[in-house]
Amino acid sequence: MKNFIPIPFTDVELKDNFWSERLIINQKKTLTANYQHLKKQGRIDAWTWKKGQPNKPHIFWDSDVAKWIEAVSYHLANKRNRSLEMKVDHVVDIMANTQLKNGYLNSYFINVEPDRKWTNLRNEHELYCAGHLIEAAVAYYHATGKDKFLNVMRKYADLIHKLFGPKRNQKKGYPGHQEIELALVKLYRVTNDKKYLELSRFFLMQRGQDPHYFETEQKKFEKEYPGKFYMHPPLINRIYSQTHKPVVDQDEVVGHAVRAVYMYSGMTDVAIETNDKKLKNACKGLWENLTQKRMYITGGIGPTHHNEGFTFDYDLPNETAYAETCASIALANWAHRMFHLEPNSEYIDVLERVIYNGILSGLNLKGDRFFYSNRLAALPKEIEANPHGFNLERQPWFDVACCPTNIVRFLPSIPGFIYSKNKTSVSINLYIQSKVVVDLNGHSVTINQKNSQPWDDKCSIQVDNESRKDINLFLRVPYWSKKIKVKLNNKLKKLKVSKGYCSLTIPSNSKSKIDIDLGMDINLVDSNPNVRQNFGKQAIQRGPMIYCMEEIDNGTDLHKILINKKSLKAKKGLLNDYNYTFISGDAKKADKQGWSKKLYSNKNIKKFKNKKIKMIPYFLWANRKAGEMKVWFLKN
Repeated sequence: MKNFIPIPFTDVELKDNFWSERLIINQKKTLTANYQHLKKQGRIDAWTWKKGQPNKPHIFWDSDVAKWIEAVSYHLANKRNRSLEMKVDHVVDIMANTQLKNGYLNSYFINVEPDRKWTNLRNEHELYCAGHLIEAAVAYYHATGKDKFLNVMRKYADLIHKLFGPKRNQKKGYPGHQEIELALVKLYRVTNDKKYLELSRFFLMQRGQDPHYFETEQKKFEKEYPGKFYMHPPLINRIYSQTHKPVVDQDEVVGHAVRAVYMYSGMTDVAIETNDKKLKNACKGLWENLTQKRMYITGGIGPTHHNEGFTFDYDLPNETAYAETCASIALANWAHRMFHLEPNSEYIDVLERVIYNGILSGLNLKGDRFFYSNRLAALPKEIEANPHGFNLERQPWFDVACCPTNIVRFLPSIPGFIYSKNKTSVSINLYIQSKVVVDLNGHSVTINQKNSQPWDDKCSIQVDNESRKDINLFLRVPYWSKKIKVKLNNKLKKLKVSKGYCSLTIPSNSKSKIDIDLGMDINLVDSNPNVRQNFGKQAIQRGPMIYCMEEIDNGTDLHKILINKKSLKAKKGLLNDYNYTFISGDAKKADKQGWSKKLYSNKNIKKFKNKKIKMIPYFLWANRKAGEMKVWFLKN
């Protein structure tokens, strides 16, 4: 498996009940809720704000509007919508009229502090906002063919390219919040202008070099703007912003999780385009550290609210898990890039894990309320005593609205994760019901997937190969599938699995039918014993779904429950009229009557009560009534 590229979302027709329903809600409810909040708070109109008016712009508002436009773009690619298109065109017109002659475009630094452009890269998000606007412009161009927004952002990117770089008269800075690095690669791919790729590489390679740009910038800033806050002490800042080492020397994920993983995505993109082996090796080392030592079972990352990011290896607390929704989205996007850097199912396994668990948990079923952080255990009394910004229930909006605007753009991009191709092959990465027509050397290959993932383990695939040559079809073997069976035209195939994929030869000028049984068992999962918070505990998984218990189904004191693993069965059910699969079974629960009133005792608990339990997919928790929730349970 070499030289694979993603098949874009614009080429994939989604027919899947699970994801189609989520995307319909995303367009009708989530997209609308996002727009209404952005409009109400003045973010949509920030470019025309005047002094003395309400809703003074904030330094990161442009990024939220950009993500809304990107979300609209993905939906328009599926089906054009005149009303949505007109709203975007209106915002684009405002931006074009506000843009300065030299190309500069930022609502805050044009309207609020016009004399402070590029003075505080570490904190004030100019390059971050530019990156999101570039991503939105590229997506809107792909979806509609309209190039006005793209040209506006090219003009801005050209200014940034002029200001930043290795030449003597250029700034040697880089973004405090990474994002523009990956956006510039997208701009390069759509324009074929290498200066954008070179600028992305410059921002990456300049990071971690001495003299340290942020510390030099701080001295100048505090001299010119006395009394204004710049940043925390240098050491904290370097780790927080991943500037403690050159990126090619970094081997541990540190600091703010979203910033870090956006940077890793940019590194991966540049490595793909330039074949930079040092960048590639750094990406692989960082991936290993993150996914083997610092990732929750849900795919959530970043355990603490203190830095919204990473701490140390195997530190994965459940009740205080931060696991920001944006960080999960960042991981999914990075996983997809890593697969195209070095095709291997381990990357898609993580992608699948995080989209079905750590990302979907960030949004309620109705599509109008959001989690910023995604804990793996909830205890109402603990949250009341130590809130740390955690909530038992999803919220309609946040002042820092990165997560609502991120999830609304991520969900409709999922069709772009399903398939990849090279000159002679197609890989099916995710088993999501869909249709795609792939061009392989001028000949069409049509693939139709039919399945009911993530609830059922059967999948049927029709492949129409109009090519004069045989093609290879690579099928991913999910990490949770222990009994996969594949039939090609009703004949059972003996599978050879390499890098997590099995390969089938589809003859030229043929119509082939593939039937797959993934063997979706209920699995009990242990974590590495170095994860002190989970030692002696197990989690329950079926297919890609991680399961949890909620108080509404099982009562309080979930920590006292011991599960009888042999009794567990998967059953179909409804949750708020939503079709899903739950797990039922038998358990024992410690009886408080078997304990004295003493806090400590040398006597073991002797009394247990038999109990029926019900477990639901983790992403569905907190859709009914607030209460306790738990993912990890004591081994019986």
